[in-house]
Amino acid sequence: MSDVLELVDVSVVREGRALVEDVSWSVKEGERWVILGPNGAGKTTLLNIASSYLYPTTGHATILGERMGAVDVFELRPRIGMAGLALAEKLPRNQTVLETVLTAAYGMTAHWRESYEAVDEERALAFLDRLGMNDYLNRKFGTLSEGERKRTLIARAMMADPELLLLDEPAAGLDLGGREDLVRRLGRLARDPYAPSMVMVTHHVEEIPPGFTHVLMIRQGRVLAAGPMETELTARNLSLCFGLPLVVEQTGSRWSAQGLPLS
Repeated sequence: MSDVLELVDVSVVREGRALVEDVSWSVKEGERWVILGPNGAGKTTLLNIASSYLYPTTGHATILGERMGAVDVFELRPRIGMAGLALAEKLPRNQTVLETVLTAAYGMTAHWRESYEAVDEERALAFLDRLGMNDYLNRKFGTLSEGERKRTLIARAMMADPELLLLDEPAAGLDLGGREDLVRRLGRLARDPYAPSMVMVTHHVEEIPPGFTHVLMIRQGRVLAAGPMETELTARNLSLCFGLPLVVEQTGSRWSAQGLPLS
């Protein structure tokens, strides 16, 4: 399998502080990675590098076979799907759900004078159906619940047929029902052999969808563990990552973690 993403000794320094430091990591075609770590660990920084919106201070990043610094990022970015809070804040609140997804076909955030072909609308409808948004096509994006907004953003990210799909805390802010619905739908997507390689950032192992294959744990900008879920998502690694004793359990295809009781 070829590398979809490769970071070699990557550091990002801002105002004398390393947001990530000496990170080497590769994602191969077809893999589904979750990035775990506490607040401020560097998770979103890694995702911003993977999306080509952040250039390393030192080290090398190669995305979809293209070396950062030697590629026109405006040609590279349409090959990457991204769903997260930063994008949600750029989207017009008065656009319908269908329009919000359709505009991704042209790499735009707002509908202007572009016209869409029937195949564009069919693709948008198919992705929205897959994410349970059929009943919301004409709802304004700004009126959606947090869960509905997250599902719309993921459908939008899939619209451009990306080779790499990046999800920044897709379950953040959801109640239990919303989280479980989204995790279930992401699990179905992760198990689809035709779906793109995926990288998802989260704080919680309970949010890891079934079908995700690998985990990267990061703390204070440094990678603590990276590899297959079965070998790396351990109590020892998770305890080191979050800085307190934790127990990790796997039930079927789902994971959970809890702290040890205080004596």
